[in-house]
Amino acid sequence: MTAKILETSHWRRLGRSGTFGLVALGLVVISLAGCSKKELNYQDATVSDLYYLGQKYMDQKRYKLAAAAYDEVERQHPYSIWARRSELMSAYAHYLGNEYDDAILATERYLQLHPGSKGAGYARYLKAICYYEQITDVGRDQKVTQQALDALNEVVRRDPGTEYAKDAKLKIDLTRDHLAGKEMSVGRYYLRRHKPLAAIGRFRTVVKKYQTTSHVPEALERLTEAYLMLGVIPEAKASAAVLGANYPSSIWYKDAYELLQGKGLKRELSPSEVKKRNAENKKREEQLRNDPRS
Repeated sequence: MTAKILETSHWRRLGRSGTFGLVALGLVVISLAGCSKKELNYQDATVSDLYYLGQKYMDQKRYKLAAAAYDEVERQHPYSIWARRSELMSAYAHYLGNEYDDAILATERYLQLHPGSKGAGYARYLKAICYYEQITDVGRDQKVTQQALDALNEVVRRDPGTEYAKDAKLKIDLTRDHLAGKEMSVGRYYLRRHKPLAAIGRFRTVVKKYQTTSHVPEALERLTEAYLMLGVIPEAKASAAVLGANYPSSIWYKDAYELLQGKGLKRELSPSEVKKRNAENKKREEQLRNDPRS
């Protein structure tokens, strides 16, 4: 997943005379065509030389060199007002270079050293985005997805009312939907292998833990199917009843009802059919919400 980094007034204050602003989180950097410092030669460099050398490299999209220049600001001038700013700039440079692990380490170090600073909120947000942009498809391990969710929740908890929290809330919904999708994928796999008990565990997780996601109607229908496979009719009826009560217009409810009527099993839907059915179900629910007669 890719994410847009927010522009904030805090970042517009990072540069001299207000000229250093954000573009996509990011930075409007000042060109330093006249800079005479050589790459990675930082001996006896002044704060301004190092900081603006980092800006020059950012302009050139040479992010590894930019991060190194900002790191030197902190190393050579740890008590300068630019040192703390350079720590965040280094983290951002690593992020732009897709060096997510280095960016995360840099944000964590910043938060350890400056937990109450004005830049702490941004550091938490950048850390969350680094995890978020590494989320992979549901067929793979979702450890990083859970890390993204944890980090995004931390942003909402620690920085309420901010632009960071607002954006994090949107990404939390997408991340939870992704985690629910993983559970559904595994549950379907177990159903295809005629392992209803294992499948039930996955579908129940979706219903209980991810109840606000788009996967819940299908999960309830799949529970109906799995319980019928086991011959546990009362539980199958209960799952279908919950589905009907909460999603009466859902295509998945129609399937569950037909299953109970025949007490049989339907054919396994392909991934494309599942996706199409969920899209149709979502469209139908939106139409009902927008219907003035409802």
